[in-house]
Amino acid sequence: MISGKKIVITGGAGFIGSNLVDSLAGSNEVTVIDNMHTGSKNNIKKHLESGRVTLIDKDVKDIGNIGVDPDYIFHLGMYSSSPMYKDDNYKVSGIVDGAISLFKFASKKGSKVILASSSSVYNGNEPPYKEEMQLKVTDFYTEARIYVERLAELYSRMEGLSVTAIRFFSVYGPHEESKKQYANLITQFIWAINRGEAPVIYGDGRQTRDFVYVGDIVSALEKAAGIKGEYDVFNAGTGKSYTLNEMVSILGREMDVEIKPEYVDKKAKNYVEHTRADISKAERVLGFKAEYTLEKGIRNCIEYYKGMKI
Repeated sequence: MISGKKIVITGGAGFIGSNLVDSLAGSNEVTVIDNMHTGSKNNIKKHLESGRVTLIDKDVKDIGNIGVDPDYIFHLGMYSSSPMYKDDNYKVSGIVDGAISLFKFASKKGSKVILASSSSVYNGNEPPYKEEMQLKVTDFYTEARIYVERLAELYSRMEGLSVTAIRFFSVYGPHEESKKQYANLITQFIWAINRGEAPVIYGDGRQTRDFVYVGDIVSALEKAAGIKGEYDVFNAGTGKSYTLNEMVSILGREMDVEIKPEYVDKKAKNYVEHTRADISKAERVLGFKAEYTLEKGIRNCIEYYKGMKI
């Protein structure tokens, strides 16, 4: 439990960031930096109105001018979907520029950095994914995340910066509405069903994902804040994987509807067939273990998105 601290959350008006704000705002002084690319003020509206959170509508590169000396910086303010980088390769350099600005600022202020990374860095490997795996060249998105991880380790070695990186698996939950087409499949399927449409599955639905509820990701991030000293990296998943067909079956049971997905040909050449986290290191060092079953997480999402026109 983090309490009585000055905290900066980049991307704090986005999906995962706003859930982290929900957890931290009541007992800490929280500043959110967000350029609103996939974020929304609505995600943190209640905290802004109560005065518990300050929002700075700027890019991460401007972090040196925010006038805050934070104890912790949670860096989630990075473009978070592979198609974004495929459409604009220069987003890689933008992410790197922002990370350098943040690491230099944190080094100067003596702030602890908790860095959001992605299970996508493991693309090309066979699950279960372990932190010590050799990372392969697969796409622009993963290159950006790998580069930022390496910079974090470099700043740790050269400047003494304390950084803990968390590799997120397939995260779903409340507050994804501003992500639109970039939202998790579970969330997009709930939206489609609420509209009376058939969810679209690329392929035969036998591909698997380690789906992890956002509440568990928030827990992993907060636990990572307690790690002192040198750079380290941890997986945050459930250690279990489900086929997309199994996920749809759970949605049907929980929503009490018969779902007939539309199966179409896969679009991406480098499509990832299977993901699953090895979470033994996170369990041992962070004391992290996912608490939400897929059924429980889906029930939370169904309730949250009930009645929303998305």
